[in-house]
Amino acid sequence: MAPKAVTSPAAFPAVFAVFTLCLMFSSSVTAHDYHDALRKCILFFEGQRSGKLPPDQRVRWRSHSALHDGASAGVDLTGGYYDAGDNIKFGFPMAFTTTMLAWSVIDFGRIMGPELGNAIRAVKWGTDYLLKATAQDGVVYVQVGDAISDHNCWERPEDMDTLRTVSKIDRNHPGSDVAGETAAALAAASIVFRSRDPAYSRILLNRAVKVFRFADTYRGAYSNYLHSAVCPFYCDNNGYQDELLWAAAWLHKASRRRQYREYIIKNEVILRAGDTINEFGWDNKHAGINVLVSKEVLMGKSPSFKSFQNNADAFICSLLPGTAHLQVQYSPGGLIFKAGGSNMQHVTSLSFLLLAYSNYLSHANHAVPCGDKSASPALLKSLARRQVNYILGDNPIKMSYMVGYGPRYPQRIHHRGSSLPSVRVHPTRIGCKAGSRYFFSPDPNPNVLVGAVVGGPNTTDAFPDSRPYFQESEPTTYINAPLVGLLAYFAAHP
Repeated sequence: MAPKAVTSPAAFPAVFAVFTLCLMFSSSVTAHDYHDALRKCILFFEGQRSGKLPPDQRVRWRSHSALHDGASAGVDLTGGYYDAGDNIKFGFPMAFTTTMLAWSVIDFGRIMGPELGNAIRAVKWGTDYLLKATAQDGVVYVQVGDAISDHNCWERPEDMDTLRTVSKIDRNHPGSDVAGETAAALAAASIVFRSRDPAYSRILLNRAVKVFRFADTYRGAYSNYLHSAVCPFYCDNNGYQDELLWAAAWLHKASRRRQYREYIIKNEVILRAGDTINEFGWDNKHAGINVLVSKEVLMGKSPSFKSFQNNADAFICSLLPGTAHLQVQYSPGGLIFKAGGSNMQHVTSLSFLLLAYSNYLSHANHAVPCGDKSASPALLKSLARRQVNYILGDNPIKMSYMVGYGPRYPQRIHHRGSSLPSVRVHPTRIGCKAGSRYFFSPDPNPNVLVGAVVGGPNTTDAFPDSRPYFQESEPTTYINAPLVGLLAYFAAHP
């Protein structure tokens, strides 16, 4: 049983700390098929596609949807991803999803084997949409759909007749957070396509430069101006400063231009790079910034970024059970747990950073000092593997939280398309309220959304396999995106 947060080194003698670490980082008792899990993790994104589906679409129970998105604003905003179990296209989490898919390919693509092509296609489905959303200088379209209208209905995306309201930011209504994340996504993806499609890569990088310039010049949080549209779903609760640094870090990595390196150094303190070092997700990029930039230091390229490595080291120490530095909670079964809904987003994002940083440390033959202890790269990999294995079924209730993986997984996920009969089976339209009986049905979802990772269990490792419990039973794209890189690594290093 994992301990709760440690506040005093005296409370846990060194012997107990070592025991705790051995317990938390012990090898799985189950031999997981990481290759199968990787394939399914990427396949999930095809189930989240919006727009006209391609001939090679593998999730066959889905069909074309939202084919007129953007028409009310005179623009083409078809395509992209639905963020979760609803039919809204939220630009902020979609951009973060795309960034993390790209980072997964950048760091782990060479070991993805036959799944590399599918991972790259998942990135491109996101970037093709982001290019549409940023086609006008000084404007970023950040949302399609009205969340209140959508959440009042239980409809298949193919039947959707709710409002497709278009929301945007511009010079008079800035959104440095969502624009910054969009620039980061475009820049990261440009690296993915640099050798595979140089012309497309240049388009992505050039657009990233323009969007970042807009984000940095016209500063503000998008939810200040679009509160009724984006809140409480994807409010910017953390400020826009981290996204500006995050975007600059990816632009530096993608372009190698000195101006972005100087921007990072100049703005490190102003944009609060060291704040909330143990947070990383669609709204908070701090830990990600520090890990990404630290690679430059550990590779011996940019000693001027040393403070970012110090922050990254502190982040690692904040996750280690049995130390005085622990700042996150673990469930009794050993799962990272943070307050709020959709906990698996924290599990996959933080675990991705553990794994990425462990690789950077290995190349530099470096370990992380945590007080009187030292965390080796192998230790970080073990903790990341433990979290992945928990997701795949090594947990107190022996439940795989990835739909379609293992003998027991969630059957009643909070997802409109999965829970309603498919258009192929039920071609007649199912209206807004007519879907309610499927929402409240005790029956399993008729369409298996293979690869979807749900929000996960509560702090006591209990899980209600029920649609109304959306915080636990709803999948999201930004849960799966970091998991792609994790599963690729563990598939190659079982």
